[in-house]
Amino acid sequence: MNRIENAFKNKPIFMPYFPLGYPDLETSIDVIEALAKNGADLVEVGLSFSDPLADGPVIQKATQIALEKGITVKKSLAAVAELRRRGVTIPLILMGYFNPMLAYGLEKFVHDARDAGADGFIIPDLPLEEAGEFQSALSGATQQGSAVEAQVDDGTRPSTALRSAQDEDLPLIQMLAPTSPNERMESIARNAKGFIYLVSVTGVTGARTSISDGLGDLIARVREHTSVPVCVGFGIGTPEQAKQVGALADGVVVGSACVKTIGESKTPVETAKQFAAEFRSALSPVQGVITSW
Repeated sequence: MNRIENAFKNKPIFMPYFPLGYPDLETSIDVIEALAKNGADLVEVGLSFSDPLADGPVIQKATQIALEKGITVKKSLAAVAELRRRGVTIPLILMGYFNPMLAYGLEKFVHDARDAGADGFIIPDLPLEEAGEFQSALSGATQQGSAVEAQVDDGTRPSTALRSAQDEDLPLIQMLAPTSPNERMESIARNAKGFIYLVSVTGVTGARTSISDGLGDLIARVREHTSVPVCVGFGIGTPEQAKQVGALADGVVVGSACVKTIGESKTPVETAKQFAAEFRSALSPVQGVITSW
């Protein structure tokens, strides 16, 4: 059983998003470690890009700051390896855009991500129909791939024991939206690996004041075609909203609210601990299943 499968043994899961390099690289590593060790079941680790088309203003601002501070794909993968060295054992899903991965070299990127300890990828600007090149890189990756050229304070490389030691390829997590046509939804759901990221609302990321009507029906449509877990993101900003969504879905993704709350704090690591604990607590007592809103 790989780390993703193991994480979903206790549903609904809580998956916060946080970008590496914001407000600086070391703080972002500390924050992700705090999230991971205080309630998060998975973490969506952000790889910054200059044109984040799926992201709202909160995440756009954070990733722009990260880029201005010098974050790169190479430094981001080194940070993932550092998180594994610090004892983070939950799945770390790399969320980024296709162009920086292509510039890095797809096969090298997949090899290095695996060696660093990543568990999968979310690439919002790479639809399944155009993902052949990336899927080939995933299929061709082996555990003998190039190691991340990351150095830590003691000068050692990340141990191969810290890799996401899976017998299967690292999954490319597919995204679905309320506007996805039935035929496309069925095709993506049937071929999904890891879990499905279901966008609860149209538009870009960002917290909303209420949960979308018909979310239960949307989740039910997806589940008709797949047995993999369905996680819901976009628009979830409070523990109460997370609890509502958790009664429907297998997992809850919290992005903009996480970045905003932690980013505005004078004590970001302590705030991250509290943020994770509050959302985990809200999800833990979820009982019963709501079928519609």
